[in-house]
Amino acid sequence: MKALVYGGPGLKSWTDVPDPTLQKSTDAIVRVDTTTICGTDLHILKGDVPAVTVGRILGHEGVGTITELGSSVSNLKVGDRVIISCIKSCGHCSNCANGLYSHCLGDEGASGIGWVFGHLIDGTQAEFVRVPYADNSLHKLPEGVSDDQGVMLSDILPTGFEIGVQYGRVKPGDVVAVIGAGPVGLAAIATAGLYGAATIIAIDLDHNRLERARDFGATDTVVSGAADWKEQVLALTDGAGVDVAIEAVGIPQTFTMATEIVRPGGNVANVGVHGKPVDLHLENLWIQNITISMGLVNANTTKMLLKLVASKKLPAEKLATHHFSFDQFLEAYDTFGRASETKALKVIISR
Repeated sequence: MKALVYGGPGLKSWTDVPDPTLQKSTDAIVRVDTTTICGTDLHILKGDVPAVTVGRILGHEGVGTITELGSSVSNLKVGDRVIISCIKSCGHCSNCANGLYSHCLGDEGASGIGWVFGHLIDGTQAEFVRVPYADNSLHKLPEGVSDDQGVMLSDILPTGFEIGVQYGRVKPGDVVAVIGAGPVGLAAIATAGLYGAATIIAIDLDHNRLERARDFGATDTVVSGAADWKEQVLALTDGAGVDVAIEAVGIPQTFTMATEIVRPGGNVANVGVHGKPVDLHLENLWIQNITISMGLVNANTTKMLLKLVASKKLPAEKLATHHFSFDQFLEAYDTFGRASETKALKVIISR
């Protein structure tokens, strides 16, 4: 089969590799019908994730069709259309029992690490993929939900909702600021309304992404490059600061921005993946009674979010801005890597 293979920092190729095979009775083999590219894949290609070794097939998002099943898989059948969760879940360890799938203790990839696809085992940017713990790591895709919608439930919608909205403790009437209107930031914007946020402020350098943010529920937008960006945000809160600041970029400057606009007693929810240390000014923050949260998605809300997508309550399909075929994988990476020029949100790669 063909797959997108990591060749070391800055190196990737769409090339021939062996087909995956069942290794355990809990496995499934899925024909990947649709996949996409995540910012994490770009971090890997920069060499920021040393656990990813040369020869690894990248990707952790996908929708596909089951072609083979291990003998212990009981909730699925060959031919089912499924969403591939970015997080493995054995379903029976102590962490999985508590919904902490991101730290599943199953030994696939590594015990205690839920993100294994395209990281510790071969991923979804391929014609076929082996899925461990299939009963708990795959979700049947109902009729009426497209591949474009379904692939957003592999990672970005659960990530924005769980780590941004839930960890940020959004509640009815809150003022929420989302710093970074990329795909995950837009997912946080789209789901903040589920918990009753009254005002949702999108903050970004990119004017196009700020325009798109309104399609996902942003009530206000602020250009973060403006000299008075902070004053603009505070003006929308009567000077008090936002109830919840969601950081969805992953650089030191944006984390600091979040701490500067949150009100006393508020919440800073860090969603962005940081590649370098961030200053935490406890000498200033301690007296403000701020709660700071962060984490890796558990994907334990996927089934609920799928129901909302199926009922047209979440506009998941609007995240898909560019479409490519599998033989255009390298072109898709180029387009996604130049998102500020191409205006790409999520690039969709399908058979």
